[in-house]
Amino acid sequence: MPSDATLEHRLADRVRALGGPVAVAYSGGADSALVLAAAARVLGPDQVLAVTAVSESLADGELLAARRLADDLGVTHLTPRTHESALPGYRANGPDRCYFCKSEVLDTIAALAHEHGFETVATGTNADDAADPYRPGIRAGRERGIRTPLLDAGLTKAEVRRLSRHWSLPTWNKPATPCLASRVRYGIEVTPYRLARVDRAEAAVRTLLAEAGLQVTDLRVRDLGDRARVEVDPALVSRTAALPALGEVLAAAGFAGLPHRVEPFRSGRLNTEP
Repeated sequence: MPSDATLEHRLADRVRALGGPVAVAYSGGADSALVLAAAARVLGPDQVLAVTAVSESLADGELLAARRLADDLGVTHLTPRTHESALPGYRANGPDRCYFCKSEVLDTIAALAHEHGFETVATGTNADDAADPYRPGIRAGRERGIRTPLLDAGLTKAEVRRLSRHWSLPTWNKPATPCLASRVRYGIEVTPYRLARVDRAEAAVRTLLAEAGLQVTDLRVRDLGDRARVEVDPALVSRTAALPALGEVLAAAGFAGLPHRVEPFRSGRLNTEP
């Protein structure tokens, strides 16, 4: 297992190899936050631009946390609006939906970065992401020449978290928060309404669990069209399902009249089963 110092040196080398100022496609998650922090350390904050795409697919509260960290790092933070929902390929929600989403996001970020004098754009794609066969968004990045310092340094997700903790980044143990569209079953049209009700439902269920004294790490509310599926940490499944108010908070969030089930969380589950 490489030491923290080794991971740090590997990542620093890949950031230097970017060859100059860099704009980071910055979602606020652990991966892009580490790229942003590494760039600020190696290149200097004035040579780094953080750009967060804002749309209906960004969960509520994510932007505020992202802005706080960028401010702490002394990095300029821009938040352009993106319009994924205007793209037929995105709305159709096939297995390649992420390609259309990432194309819109990266084109918007690159154009804005260039306006501010930043010719290089980097993302937080890591070594585990590249090994996942269900990552059409990575293809969108490669087609556009987007740089991937974590992947180039060979850092896995676990190593991203280790180095983030070593650097005292608040994102070191932040649960993965992929875009809200990843909660909608393939083949069901992605609409602002569906994204908003998933966002409301996840926030409401998280609050309900906290009030019940249950601390959840991974939580998803999946929109399966004719039903909802709540996914939580395996140890919490039975206790979550037994909460009397669960159906009420789901209904209030927009899932009224639909049955629901509580099952163990598994990342990328909709890629392999409904």
